[in-house]
Amino acid sequence: MSVYDHKPLWAGAQYDPAPAGGAVSHLDLYATPERDEPAAGSAGPAVRLRAGVYRFTLPILPPGRYWGSVTFTPSHGADPVTDASVRLDLPLGQGLVGSPEAVADALGVALPLTAAQRGRYEQTLRDAQADVVAYLNRPLVPRAVTLRAVSPSGIGDPEDPCSWPVDLSDDFVEVTAWRQNPDGTYDVDLLVGLDGAREEKVVRYVVAHAAESIRQRPDQDGGRRVSSVSAEGQSISYESAPSTGQAGALPTLASLNGLRRLALQRVGGPPRAPWPYSSSRSRWR
Repeated sequence: MSVYDHKPLWAGAQYDPAPAGGAVSHLDLYATPERDEPAAGSAGPAVRLRAGVYRFTLPILPPGRYWGSVTFTPSHGADPVTDASVRLDLPLGQGLVGSPEAVADALGVALPLTAAQRGRYEQTLRDAQADVVAYLNRPLVPRAVTLRAVSPSGIGDPEDPCSWPVDLSDDFVEVTAWRQNPDGTYDVDLLVGLDGAREEKVVRYVVAHAAESIRQRPDQDGGRRVSSVSAEGQSISYESAPSTGQAGALPTLASLNGLRRLALQRVGGPPRAPWPYSSSRSRWR
């Protein structure tokens, strides 16, 4: 069973109904974008994690793409409204920053996917993701950490990680929820590390390169790019992906430079003699 965190939209903007006495009641998931058939599954009511973020515990559904509608009341006594901005590729929480359905979209392959297609696409996603992990020198899946019975420093913002006694050596720390205990202390839920699934440029790179990997195999779905076919159809010429800088070109690893974790060497000490004369070749990270 997985969870989905939703930010309600109302009148074209993100909206938190709780301060006005409203509530987020339920999520309905449909197998088609028209949403004109009975819901394949429903979840709710949602739990408010923090300002503007509500968590649904999703029902167990077959893998695939689902279109959702979230129903909530904007304020106390107001009529319910529907937010139809939800589109989910299930299952969630599998350690992948992209989905097999996203790869199928890039290849022009119709949904739903077969089990064999899903398995191939998942593997190519993992391969592309491994390249990103190696380049960034950091994992793409954050760690869930809970601080127990802690007190905030000063009168800081509870959504600010600096308000809590947490190791900020990792440059990606997010407070996802907090709960006050009877003794006045707090339990605080954190995500520590880069969440690649929420970084658009990471998702774009992984999905694009996974799709291109499949496209370059003549026996796989999606086919290769055809540049020309002889009049008799007896010969076919193929072309490669557009070059860097051209429209439709694959994103490069350099586009992820802003997320790189650099290996650092201790500074402030005396200069080290060049190898092989120095006593150590180790690096401090």
